[in-house]
Amino acid sequence: MKISATIITLNEETQLARCLESIQGIADEIIVVDSESVDKTREIAGSHGARVFCRPWTNYSDQKNFASGQASHDWILSLDADECLSASLHEALVTLKKNNSSAEAYAFRRLAFYLGRWIYHSGWYPDYKTRLYLKDKAHWEGQFVHETLVVMGRISRIEADLLHYPCESVSAHAGSLERYTTLAAQDLWTRGTHSTFPILLGSAVGAFMKSYFLKGGFLDGIQGCLIATFASYYNFLKYAKLWELERKKPEETRK
Repeated sequence: MKISATIITLNEETQLARCLESIQGIADEIIVVDSESVDKTREIAGSHGARVFCRPWTNYSDQKNFASGQASHDWILSLDADECLSASLHEALVTLKKNNSSAEAYAFRRLAFYLGRWIYHSGWYPDYKTRLYLKDKAHWEGQFVHETLVVMGRISRIEADLLHYPCESVSAHAGSLERYTTLAAQDLWTRGTHSTFPILLGSAVGAFMKSYFLKGGFLDGIQGCLIATFASYYNFLKYAKLWELERKKPEETRK
């Protein structure tokens, strides 16, 4: 089994080296599709032996499908720049490369390091993500946010952790919510969803209750409280932006 690792980037100079170093000995080639970064992302990628493609941003699915299309090998290991392989996952993939595959794709547990703490609750873990797949048996779908890998075949699980470093600060987390809620509201708009006061308020309260109580966020310390609060705010802001779209574009026909 030979593996092409694919990573899409935009201004990832602080994260990318860790990701690239973790796949040494696993990736038989590395492909980085960069969306016109203005920092040292492309230089870092090149210094780790990656083939670098500079491509204007379209959306997550399109960028990832483009990256897969540049691969020389049948197997794709798709990672984000803020992710890396744990030692146990690296070892598991080394073993897998030596054997014949029994599936068309593989999912890993994703473990997040959030503001100085590994998060084992809050709905963030085990958070299985399908990231290793045969390129002719899978493709990414989703125009705005929360892209999904659609696999034609069997997905097996590897019980090892993909490490995720999503936010370096509270401000970074808040900033990412601003961007993602805009995309999420646009996605809801195109699907014909409506925003009402009960939905706006109920989704916010429900998100906090689910994350902090039902998913055990209280066991994650103050970080768990922050995660639940941001989950609540995400839902509130998403539906508030959808409400704003409905006010601004009442005459438009949704798809």
